[in-house]
Amino acid sequence: MHKTRFLLFLTAAVVLPAVAKDGTAARMGKAAAVLTTMTESTHGIPADKLAGADCIAVIPGFKKGAAVVGVGYGRGFISCRNSDNWSSPAAITLETGSLGVQLGGEEIDIVILSMDKELRSKLLSDRFAIGSDASAAWGNGKSAHDDSNARIVFYGKTKGVFAGFGLDGATLKSDDSGNRALYGKNVTNSAIVAGEAMPAGAQPFVAKLDRASKR
Repeated sequence: MHKTRFLLFLTAAVVLPAVAKDGTAARMGKAAAVLTTMTESTHGIPADKLAGADCIAVIPGFKKGAAVVGVGYGRGFISCRNSDNWSSPAAITLETGSLGVQLGGEEIDIVILSMDKELRSKLLSDRFAIGSDASAAWGNGKSAHDDSNARIVFYGKTKGVFAGFGLDGATLKSDDSGNRALYGKNVTNSAIVAGEAMPAGAQPFVAKLDRASKR
């Protein structure tokens, strides 16, 4: 047990500083670029899936299996539908805690679609556990195929190839420091999505989201 805890701590020490170097504004720009790539590709996210999604999250450069254990970490943004418009984006993190050995520290760009509006309150809470709080599946990738019954659908791409990883133990969390950087105050993801004024730096991301979901 002590060895496992040490490995998890060591992985966090390696992964978190590397992610922290990517500022919120730069990360927002990367998230918009990921949306462009994954929605305009021939084998990208289907238009009907985008059109039917209640919330969409984008995590650019998710770091998979850094250091010695298979702990993954990434930061991104989530926006949900408010009538015909998309909300201001809230900052989130995605973490995985598999202990399988995965050397290499592969990076994956990820888009997550929530297909059920009833999930919104949980999805925007401080901690949302993939699998236990809602069924989830990869819409592409080498390990899974699109599951029409899944309430959460993941799409991943790395180095030009669609990819996936095990979702067991994955969690979405509120990124409080990211929200402070965006909105200049402490604010919850639920409050942001419910009607927080959109910061100028987030407008290109939301505009891209709007175009992609209506194509």
